[in-house]
Amino acid sequence: MDGKITGKDLKAALGAELDALLDQVAQTMHQARAGKIIADSEEGVRGAAAEFRRRLYEKALALRQQQDASAFSPSAEPGALAQQGAAGDQLSDGQRPGGVFPHDLLEPRSRKRRAR
Repeated sequence: MDGKITGKDLKAALGAELDALLDQVAQTMHQARAGKIIADSEEGVRGAAAEFRRRLYEKALALRQQQDASAFSPSAEPGALAQQGAAGDQLSDGQRPGGVFPHDLLEPRSRKRRAR
């Protein structure tokens, strides 16, 4: 996947919750008294929409994370681990057996450089 979510993805994930939101808005509108429709329904509809908006955003984030995780899964390339070197030649502290560097590559500390 390319890390993009679509409206179809979100509708599939939240279809039942969208239907519930629409039912809740319709019920709130039916309960409003004549002449007081805005006063009786505005907060109910606003609260239902806010809750749905929160769930929608959470689901969109979760879908995006799932797509990103599947795109970078180490199991995506089964041969990738086989190409790496074996850890058997390393000690538990990450050092090679016998020291970090061969001794002949390092200058003794007592030796000083000459000024040119």
